[in-house]
Amino acid sequence: MRKPWHLAAVAVLCFFLLSPADAAEKVYINGIDANFPPFAYVDKKGVPDGFDIKALDWIAKDQGFKVKHQPQDWDSIVPSLLARKIDIVASGMSITDARKKQVNFSTPYWKIKQVLVAKKDARLTVEQALAAGNRIGVQRGTTEAKWIDENLIRKKGLKFQLVQYDSAPMAIEDVLNGRIAAAAMDDAPAMDAVSKKKAVKILGTFGMPDELFGYAVRKEDTAFLNRINAGLTKLMKTPYWKELVKTYINKK
Repeated sequence: MRKPWHLAAVAVLCFFLLSPADAAEKVYINGIDANFPPFAYVDKKGVPDGFDIKALDWIAKDQGFKVKHQPQDWDSIVPSLLARKIDIVASGMSITDARKKQVNFSTPYWKIKQVLVAKKDARLTVEQALAAGNRIGVQRGTTEAKWIDENLIRKKGLKFQLVQYDSAPMAIEDVLNGRIAAAAMDDAPAMDAVSKKKAVKILGTFGMPDELFGYAVRKEDTAFLNRINAGLTKLMKTPYWKELVKTYINKK
């Protein structure tokens, strides 16, 4: 039986609206920390930049999808991912057991240490920086903030005050102006601050185990994660990966 012309028109329209070509045009939103150099930040022109930004741009091009980088509050970034406000977190996120209960991670791509940063002329050891009465800065929502509170303050009973900041660079600024004795952070942003000739130095590690960075996606987005892993694995074997490392992390 011949379908009415208007039903046929609707069928044709639906075909084009739901075609694979249009589905491929989905733009994946990457939630980033807007002030976490060298992995992710927004430059002076308001443009997202950093190691993870450039890496994910390369992966997206290689795997045939589009990506947009959108700043988010770091302490609410996982809830934003689960609420579908963003689709991926490629912004220097540590892989932890607690986070793995909520999201799935890509292949690890970078190993980090947590260190204390103090003024360049400060005559402090790590132990002296963590002494009673001192103020230690840390970015809220980070693994180091949680570890320091649980292990150094609660378990060991150290009496320094932990001061929370929206970003590691903000904590460094308070190191420089003398509001805090030192700041705890990943070694990469600490080295980034030193490379930018900030008047700071790295005191050393404070006992927290090394961590690995990975890209986070929702647990149900297995096909998307497979594309991320395929692109990331391919990228890490290219000269461009070494170029990114030299440009953003190992600046010499």
